[in-house]
Amino acid sequence: MTSVVLADDEALLRKALGALLPLEGDITVLAEASDGEEAVAATMRHEPDVLVIDLEMPNVDGLGAVAEIRRARPGQKVLMLTRHARPGVLRKALKLGVQGFVSKSAEPAHIAAVIATLHSGKRWIDPDVSALAVIDDCPLTERELDVLRVTGEGYSVADIAVRLHLAPGTVRNYLSSAMQKTQTKTRHEAARYAREHDWL
Repeated sequence: MTSVVLADDEALLRKALGALLPLEGDITVLAEASDGEEAVAATMRHEPDVLVIDLEMPNVDGLGAVAEIRRARPGQKVLMLTRHARPGVLRKALKLGVQGFVSKSAEPAHIAAVIATLHSGKRWIDPDVSALAVIDDCPLTERELDVLRVTGEGYSVADIAVRLHLAPGTVRNYLSSAMQKTQTKTRHEAARYAREHDWL
């Protein structure tokens, strides 16, 4: 028997999965959560074999919830449900150690089979999701992403330089290059553009 916590802000989908998964396999639904904060609390409280979590949720999103859970439960198996998996998001999720990705439009029987696969210690990424993951559309270097990430937190060039152990002139060069590549006029616009494209 595999125990799961279901986290999805779409009540209809969550309730349907909660009802159908036990019919499709040896699955017990321990708890349901409607946002990222509830997902963290339910996972900590119930310690499921597999956390089935939606990528896009209010308050704390799926990635934020998984990052928090991983700190307390590094071995937690996670199946992420997604509608439109963008490359940046997939890369972040894989770095967090998410073991499975399934499209939200998948049949409950398929989701149940993937839960069993993850519980047995294997990974699963739906082919349509993995195809998106290999398309790396980010033109920015890691260092340019670093300075934009800190810029997005509202720090000045001098503060960014201190935080990233770089010279202020180097920070300006990275920001200038990032602005050119994103065709934006300010560093804050560049940071917003990068975030909207899931590069940060």
